Amino acid sequence: MVLDRFRPAADRLLVPVAQRLTKVNPNAVSWAALLTAIAAGVSFYRGGAWFLIYALVLILASAYLDALDGRIARLANKASARGDFIDHVFDRYADVFLLGGVAFSVYCGLGVGLLAIVGVLLTSYMGTQAQAVGQGRRYAGLLGRADRLVLLFLGGLVQLLAAPAGGVLWGIGAVVFQPLEWFMILFAVLGNLTAVQRAVGVWRGFGVPP
Repeated sequence: MVLDRFRPAADRLLVPVAQRLTKVNPNAVSWAALLTAIAAGVSFYRGGAWFLIYALVLILASAYLDALDGRIARLANKASARGDFIDHVFDRYADVFLLGGVAFSVYCGLGVGLLAIVGVLLTSYMGTQAQAVGQGRRYAGLLGRADRLVLLFLGGLVQLLAAPAGGVLWGIGAVVFQPLEWFMILFAVLGNLTAVQRAVGVWRGFGVPP
């Protein structure tokens, strides 16, 4: 996960706020993060300059809230298996709504969008499946969730600057896609590669068969 190296910097933005919100239920923050992600996905689906701006702001808000709930839970000694479960379930729904909003928008072909969603969901599945077979949850790989959110924000920003109404294609020959669609292709490729990477890691974790 490329952005792991920036975790200490992120903590400097999260911890002071989390310390002031220790009386808040972390699950309420998780709900806020999910609803904000859904709103971002709807904004992508609606399209146009203003809705792209809304989507970009909402992505940042959702990412911040998603990171904040865990900090609050740990600082307030409210961390629990139930809260961790809710957080991961909401993350998957947020992923589907965010990428689904792009997939069904004017900025992306539906086939490309569905491949991106499959890659993202398989990446998460392989991480939790490792935990299910007793090897601990796997977060490593080419494309983690934080990386996806950053890339989705950049893709939306490029689309906003290049063609907020859609319809502009970039590429060579038959390989032409809209700006944001190129980022969805990146999710499809790197997401599935990350899923395979984690699957191979789990397989090797079993050791040599008897």
